[in-house]
Amino acid sequence: MNSQDHKMTRRTILKTAAAASAVGVVPGLQSAVWAAGSDKPELEEVKIGFIPLTDCASVVMASVLGFDKKYGIKIIPTKEASWAGVRDKLVNGDLHMAHVLYGLVYGVHLGIGGPKKDMAVLMNLNNNGQAITLSKALADKKAVDGASLAKLMATDKREYTFAQTFPTGTHAMWLYYWLASYGINPMKDAKVITVPPPQMVANMRVGNMDGYCVGEPWGHRAIMDGIGITAVTTQDIWQDHPEKVLGCTDEFVKKHPNTARAVIMAVLEASQWIDAGLQNKLKMAETISAKSYVNTGVDAINQRILGRYQNGLGKTWDDPNHMKFFNDGKVNFPYLSDGMWFLTQHKRWGLLKDHPDYLGVARQVNKIDLYKQAASALKVSVPKDVMRTSKMIDGMVWDGKDPKKYADGFKIKA
Repeated sequence: MNSQDHKMTRRTILKTAAAASAVGVVPGLQSAVWAAGSDKPELEEVKIGFIPLTDCASVVMASVLGFDKKYGIKIIPTKEASWAGVRDKLVNGDLHMAHVLYGLVYGVHLGIGGPKKDMAVLMNLNNNGQAITLSKALADKKAVDGASLAKLMATDKREYTFAQTFPTGTHAMWLYYWLASYGINPMKDAKVITVPPPQMVANMRVGNMDGYCVGEPWGHRAIMDGIGITAVTTQDIWQDHPEKVLGCTDEFVKKHPNTARAVIMAVLEASQWIDAGLQNKLKMAETISAKSYVNTGVDAINQRILGRYQNGLGKTWDDPNHMKFFNDGKVNFPYLSDGMWFLTQHKRWGLLKDHPDYLGVARQVNKIDLYKQAASALKVSVPKDVMRTSKMIDGMVWDGKDPKKYADGFKIKA
């Protein structure tokens, strides 16, 4: 199958999206509405920040499709320029909530990567769907994956520059983990810089970096523009990994618990709507491609959300582990072990000097009881265990049982 077989014309997408516009709520979705009495949301309008990435879709679609109105709130999606900006606006109250990097929330809670403030993860927004891009210049030197990159870096001793999107965030952790799994110490063998997601492609185009890790559509965009190749997808680093979350301050949840629950329900319903079928995904891609959201051609978005991948070197494949927003509720549950994993990596890479109370911090941050209330009202299944077991690209297994031993067990660390 060649890349042309993968490609959908804009006309096809528009036609399908038009048909999908009639699609309302997911058939059979039961919803309870808290709109009166003691359970009424404390706020009528909720400002939710987002960065222009495909995985902001559930927040945007909750607003666009009116799921928010069912729960007595109005979501106001607010486009932000950088993760540092999102962090600052959450901390100072300019934003009520945000589509935000999992590790950013935990970093703020512990006072690394910015000011210290008690934070909250309300739900996961997506699994999978990020990628590590290497420049065309590296690909021309046969560095197209982890092993060939390590080989080139061992022989060509110049300084290599890689970009991530925020020091404590998901993309930094995927980048570092991947490099280390091939014997490259990101803290010693390379220069790492922070670049906002929408600026990644432009920076690679002018030669500011050799590679970057970011969310879609900025991985596929580099291929479309002929400036980079996909070396690895993040789902190949950790299948069904946690990614963006719906985050806010702990103070906001305590003051506005009904509002927080209403937003979870609206976004959860939008997540289920997106994953309900092809037409909905295409409608979503068309919607978020607009200037007010991601601001890119719909073709940069629609392929990878359907699992249709190409690496920029002629290889194409269908990936069953593409970006997912719901997956029968498996995506959205805020597992304690997921939050704990980011802390193990923060410790591994020297962002945390001492071992934190891994489980204690996760219990503080992840609002599992509130999520369960929302999920129960929507008849969304909830896993029995707050921990889950995952196998990483290097063969290491993470289950949350002994985080200190796990964090100390890596050969390559800061």
